[in-house]
Amino acid sequence: MRRRIRTLVAALFALPLALAVAPSAHAADPTTMTSGFYVDPDSSAKKWAAANSGDGRAPAINASLAGTPTARWFGSWSGTIGTATGAYVGAADYWDKLPVLVAYNIYHRDYCGGHSGGGASSPSAYATWISQFAGGIAHRPAVVVLEPDSLADYGCMNQTQINERQGMISGALSEFNRQAPNTWVYLDAGNPGWVSAATMAQRLHEAGLRQAHGFSLNVSNYYTTAQNTAYGNAVNSELAARYGYTKPFVVDTSRNGNGSNGEWCNAAGRRIGTPTRLGGGAEMLLWIKAPGESDGDCGVGAGSTAGQFLPEVAYKMIYGY
Repeated sequence: MRRRIRTLVAALFALPLALAVAPSAHAADPTTMTSGFYVDPDSSAKKWAAANSGDGRAPAINASLAGTPTARWFGSWSGTIGTATGAYVGAADYWDKLPVLVAYNIYHRDYCGGHSGGGASSPSAYATWISQFAGGIAHRPAVVVLEPDSLADYGCMNQTQINERQGMISGALSEFNRQAPNTWVYLDAGNPGWVSAATMAQRLHEAGLRQAHGFSLNVSNYYTTAQNTAYGNAVNSELAARYGYTKPFVVDTSRNGNGSNGEWCNAAGRRIGTPTRLGGGAEMLLWIKAPGESDGDCGVGAGSTAGQFLPEVAYKMIYGY
């Protein structure tokens, strides 16, 4: 804890310089304010393994999944959102660990895909929700992945809806900058197989990427780390050429150990990837989608609902079959 206080004091003295260099820069680096990533004590894998200790699959799930730092997703199921995020980052802060959170409640969420449809009831409701999300984190260190799929999921939307979505995301980034200065926010940028790097660079910029720390790739998907790194670098090349800046990016490696077979929804034969850590061709490699949690009623998760933990899927993903 003393180490974090010293880092924060040093960062506060450096604040004017940081702001002069980049308006979106935060006062401190949350990875240096903490001693490693936080392991969610209530993750689906950990809870299932504890409740099913006699199951032959439990030892592997406990050893390979339950102890790996994995993001916690927040949405309408989270209750009073400021209380929920505050409790989660507070628990991580107690142990001097860095929590990874996913904000997943945008109005018209998964509008074109449908398996995870829902979200806030209106743009104004979302603005209130995300403000309280950021307020719950406050000055404690955290990483936030902001609204997976929201910028890649434009295929069925008209321009008015796109503008509305961009406004919600830009507003969200403003709230994090205002209320959570020690949080790195990554605006989601889909994956290498969704839209071109040029298109994604434009969408990121129009949604306010300058305000974010960076962007995230491959959330809930299967593309290899090398493919995502190449795509992230291509996005940055487009950002530099068009708008004069670049941003760091993170990659979701939770299910990319065998790469993609072209399916995105509960694809068979996939495998867990490199556990959460700094570096790896990106700023961080993160487990954002929890292995074994369903994408919806599809693929090897037929009959399940999005987010439901499927122990057989989890078990097979450990071994890649």
